[in-house]
Amino acid sequence: MITNRLANFASVFGVRPRAPGLPRLAPGHRVYAIGDVHGQLVQLRALHDAIRQDLADHPVSRPVLVHMGDLIDRGPNSAGVLALLQAGAPVHDVPTVNLMGNHEWMFLSALALQEQREVDNWLDNGGVETLASWGIRPSMPPARWQELVPRAHVLFLSRLAARYQRGGYMFAHAGVRPGVPLTQQTWSDLLWIREPFLDRRGVLLPDAPDLVVVHGHTPEPEPTVRANRIGIDTGAGRGGPLTCAVLDGDDVRFLQAKGSGVRERPR
Repeated sequence: MITNRLANFASVFGVRPRAPGLPRLAPGHRVYAIGDVHGQLVQLRALHDAIRQDLADHPVSRPVLVHMGDLIDRGPNSAGVLALLQAGAPVHDVPTVNLMGNHEWMFLSALALQEQREVDNWLDNGGVETLASWGIRPSMPPARWQELVPRAHVLFLSRLAARYQRGGYMFAHAGVRPGVPLTQQTWSDLLWIREPFLDRRGVLLPDAPDLVVVHGHTPEPEPTVRANRIGIDTGAGRGGPLTCAVLDGDDVRFLQAKGSGVRERPR
């Protein structure tokens, strides 16, 4: 298990420390945040099972589950992932928040058939595998996709949120644009940004200087924990594990699924 006191990093990275006794999540609250799924249904189910067990071993009164976007593309079963999540509450009795990633945005743009380059861009970035999971051949005319893709899946994706906040954490697929107030962050920022977000060491949001941003989008071999952000895309779409950050108070630990097996990351 990895446990990090985020406040310990404050003096190093220039983030204003929080007042003593004010944890980022109140007692009884816990967030399970799952990184970029990319059609890996087996790993996602394994993490959901691990979350159930974690709650049985360490119960709290107000848990929430957040899926960080990029639910689809590249992996073998995007259709199965969407069917699972659009049915609601994959971990029984745990409220669930599903965020939009740039891959959902690309798919919806391709489905709108406004420009051929958007269709080609999606297909080149994992869309072929997603079509196959619905039984659709890439050689079919894109106009037929609208008939063949389940309407429930399209509605589910079109209603995904761009961001979510719980206590002292803000969740967005890609991150935020540093120096821009939270209320002025665009969908493009929240779904696509890398730099200058990733290298920012100080306060990210001038109107919320204490918020820690939890994000995916940029794959790394291991989860990244800094004073101002936590990155949890560990490359499930390219053969890496699927990572879940478990947030309690000011602490973070990680569960990871590789295939159907789950482990807590060692120290």
